[in-house]
Amino acid sequence: MTKWFHSGRRRDLCALLYDHGELRAQSAKSRLESHYDERIDPGSFYGTLSALVEAGYLDRRTEGIADVYALTDAGEAALLDHYAWLGERIEGDGEGASQKGDAGENGDAGEKGDGSAREAERGRSDLKD
Repeated sequence: MTKWFHSGRRRDLCALLYDHGELRAQSAKSRLESHYDERIDPGSFYGTLSALVEAGYLDRRTEGIADVYALTDAGEAALLDHYAWLGERIEGDGEGASQKGDAGENGDAGEKGDGSAREAERGRSDLKD
């Protein structure tokens, strides 16, 4: 996975652009703020846009006084790759699904196995992110 996907904001911004085709910077920022239900620092947001443009994942063009952003082919490919990876984690693929029920040599399914520890973690209300 490329470094730009280490940021949830970058992933979410690319998902918005995938959905809408192109957006003015302020519109994209407003949509993310609405999704997150909190204000995003403008300097940080525009830094995110610049980093994605510099990495080749977004195109920027000027329309009047506003900058308009759209995913590049590389940005779309990276987003779809991440979506596929995430889907495999959630739905399970051949490799991950086979590990869920596998017991170790000693018959202990707790290490990799039945997902009960994972289910217990999901139920904890104090987990962050």
